[in-house]
Amino acid sequence: MAKKYKRSVSATQTRPSETAESTTAERPVSMFARRGSSVEFNPDYTYVVNDLKRIGILSGAFFVILVILHFILG
Repeated sequence: MAKKYKRSVSATQTRPSETAESTTAERPVSMFARRGSSVEFNPDYTYVVNDLKRIGILSGAFFVILVILHFILG
């Protein structure tokens, strides 16, 4: 089993001349925090829908075959 090491997290050092307002203004804004951005997350899942349709058709066909075999063999 591999050894696990704990990393020590160093505290951020701030200069006494810095205020809280200047540090928050310099931080980058995350993608989720922005409102009204021009870039939107729009994934394309058409291949998933096609695969689900194919799975549904195959499972229905197998179920029908099982019912027919039940009446023929039973």
